[in-house]
Amino acid sequence: MAVFGTEVDRPLYGRGPSPGLRFTVYAILSVVLMYYDQHGHWVARLRYALDAGAYPIQVAISSPKTAWYSLADTFRSSQALRSDNERLRARVLALEFSVMRQAALERENAELRGLRASLPPLIKKWQLAEIISVDTNPLRQRVVINKGARDGVTVNQAVVDGNGILGQVARVGPWSAEVILVTDPEHAIPVEVTRNSLRSIAVGSGNSGELLLPYLAINTDVKSGDLLVSSGLGGVFPAGLPVARITGVRRESNQLLAQVRAQPVADVEHDRELVLLEFDASNPAAPAPNPPIAPERPSTPKAAPKIPDDE
Repeated sequence: MAVFGTEVDRPLYGRGPSPGLRFTVYAILSVVLMYYDQHGHWVARLRYALDAGAYPIQVAISSPKTAWYSLADTFRSSQALRSDNERLRARVLALEFSVMRQAALERENAELRGLRASLPPLIKKWQLAEIISVDTNPLRQRVVINKGARDGVTVNQAVVDGNGILGQVARVGPWSAEVILVTDPEHAIPVEVTRNSLRSIAVGSGNSGELLLPYLAINTDVKSGDLLVSSGLGGVFPAGLPVARITGVRRESNQLLAQVRAQPVADVEHDRELVLLEFDASNPAAPAPNPPIAPERPSTPKAAPKIPDDE
């Protein structure tokens, strides 16, 4: 055994392989592995096996993130669908409202065309008014319109629609006016039968679809279907405006007067708009200013035969 400090320390269990030998062994092992990898693709197989073994670990690691993104996408998609549904629903409602408004405008234009076509040339001024209130019962047949004294409306002014005479102004306020309809029990209008120029007076019955002609003798030449127009008397309506059409004539031998009913040509129940007329007093066709003359009482017939009802 050498003296301490005079020789190099040796390993306890002998010397290890030399570096050159280790390099040679590693080099030969590398060449062998490259050879078999070139011919047997061992590295690719090993990588494939490692990828298969690592996949569950990768899935487990990325699952929370994937689940969060999936949940966020679900909420985002639901919110987007809800927003799209609300937008589409609002658009559908807007389109439906537009269609309804278009239909209403077309109907209103048709009514206005009818109103304009029904006006005679003696009209000096006319204005459209809208009905804002309706009061119809057996004792009262009136409507309130959205035109008043500030718009030039006057008492007894004629009121018509696209079919014929509707009534006349009974009371005027600053911004509104009350129109008494031809069917009001207190309203009377001088009329004329177009078929034979017979004159009479039509009064309201309290029923929105009926007028009465109470002053016709039993032997008067009237029948169902006869058209009644304004006679031009009374100072309110000019001659020739349609008023009503006779719907029934009842004659009884023990009565002096016939029971004659007529239906107004104006759409009393469904009108939403009407026209106020102002006539040119200098026009020969303007309504006569004198009040209507009550017809003469019919003379008692000598022996009136029983005439069958004309309903």
